[in-house]
Amino acid sequence: MRPKARLRPRSTAAVLACSLTLLVGACGGNTDQPGSASRDSAGDGPRVELTIATFNEFGYGDLYREYEAAHPNVKITERRAATVDEHIKNLETNLASGSGMADIEAMEVSWIYKYLAKADKFVDLRDYGAGDLTKRWLDWKVAGATAPGGKIIGYGTDIGPEAICYRRDLFAKAGLPTDRAEVAKLFPDWASYFSYGRRFKAKVPNSAWYDSASLTWDAMRNQLIEAYYSNQDRYLGEDNELLHKTWNQIVAGSEDGLSAKLPTWSDAWTKAFRTDAFATMACPGWLLGVIQDNAGTFGKGKWDVADVFPGGGGNWGGSYLTVPVQSGQPAEAAKLAAWLTAPEQQIKVFKKVGSFPSTVDAYDAEQVKSQVNAYFNNAPVGQIFINRANNVILKQHKGPRDGEINQVFSKALERVDQGKQSPSAAWKQALREAEKAANARMNN
Repeated sequence: MRPKARLRPRSTAAVLACSLTLLVGACGGNTDQPGSASRDSAGDGPRVELTIATFNEFGYGDLYREYEAAHPNVKITERRAATVDEHIKNLETNLASGSGMADIEAMEVSWIYKYLAKADKFVDLRDYGAGDLTKRWLDWKVAGATAPGGKIIGYGTDIGPEAICYRRDLFAKAGLPTDRAEVAKLFPDWASYFSYGRRFKAKVPNSAWYDSASLTWDAMRNQLIEAYYSNQDRYLGEDNELLHKTWNQIVAGSEDGLSAKLPTWSDAWTKAFRTDAFATMACPGWLLGVIQDNAGTFGKGKWDVADVFPGGGGNWGGSYLTVPVQSGQPAEAAKLAAWLTAPEQQIKVFKKVGSFPSTVDAYDAEQVKSQVNAYFNNAPVGQIFINRANNVILKQHKGPRDGEINQVFSKALERVDQGKQSPSAAWKQALREAEKAANARMNN
């Protein structure tokens, strides 16, 4: 039985008390505790200019202004990259040169493992109060930013606990249940998920079961406690029989027509939401907005969310805020990072852009647990994703080059999906390229 993340019980009264003290300080402490946005003597101190490097949309704009209002001597400037790849490229360049990094650098969950191996390049946030704050977050979220020896290099922002999104109308065509509670009973594991996919395909031959092989691969390999690396950071490669088994399941699905063979984020993938191209998706909370934006009026009332994920739980997405040692003002940077990731601020970001909180106290807030999504047939998405977060694997290990290696395997599966390469040839090429990427860490 896979270990589960633990949600600490917290009374609603305590959360209400906390929300009332939002501008006074973080719960359980005085106004000097990390995470406080209260107006204090620091507002009369020397001028402080803080930079924060992010990517995509973190939803922090209003929070910067709120923090500046409480700290009149602080000015915050955001450097926002359009994509995580662009952000990582900038980070790598500045890290290698020894200058140019922001006071706070956001770190996507698939990439922070690389920088845990370079923990000496980042401030140990325990020196600025992180040791007192770790109980804010889900256990597995804290573990993801903790280096060997206990050094904490990042404060958790959002997470991406996964559920199954599905098309009610296409399920009805296939004679499958459409009620989300009944749908949740169909997929206790991946074998069941693929089995129902083949049953669906037999009934609705013109639609696929899921959008792409690569995204389904991400969902499945994220459940492996050891996917690309052992717990000792040894690259596993072809020695990992579970990884190869997962690959074979995905390839068999493509061969049986379960994949719509759509390259993720491509124009074809985006347009497919306005057609009957596929019936299900592994979807974290943030993907609901992507579905709604892409499907538009065509998808309203057709899409729904089931409180289930094959095999238990999984996470896709989420980030951390780190403070590089290059920062000339680490105490101020750590204070801002702690405040931005406090439960109160995570709730605000959730309401604004839908990023699901990683702080356990946020799950007791009515704004989160009572959230419904009208587009998805009034699905109780707040409670669904709280439940999904509580089922994420706690002890999953990712090594230093996990992000690069996963790109190798994802691209290999896309080649198979598109008929550009045989499964065996793609697997062998992926192993060669992944091993090269894994060994490169010795030189970087």
